[in-house]
Amino acid sequence: MSLTKEHITEALFSKNLFTKGECGQIVDTIFEIMKQTLEGGDEIMISGFGKFQTRKKSGRRGRNPHSGAPLDLPPRIVVTFKCSGVLREKINSG
Repeated sequence: MSLTKEHITEALFSKNLFTKGECGQIVDTIFEIMKQTLEGGDEIMISGFGKFQTRKKSGRRGRNPHSGAPLDLPPRIVVTFKCSGVLREKINSG
C-alpha cells in the first residue's frame, strides 16, 4: 500500500489538532514548499528522516525495452533521497 496525501491528511486530522480542511491545506503547503525548494536547486534536510536533493545526470545511450532499438537519452535532473541514520535504524530493526 502506498502512503498518499489523503492518508497523511487523515493521520494529521486524527490528532484532533486541526479541522480536516486545515489539515489538507497544511499538507498541500508543505509539499508546495518542498517542490519550490527542489526546483530552485536547494536541498531539503529533515532531521531524523533524511535529505532530498537534485542531481544532474548526463545524457547517455539507451535502448527501447520493447523494440530493442537504440536511442539517445537527454541530460536530465533527478531527485534523490538519502535516509538518516535514525530512520535507517528504525527500518532495519523492524
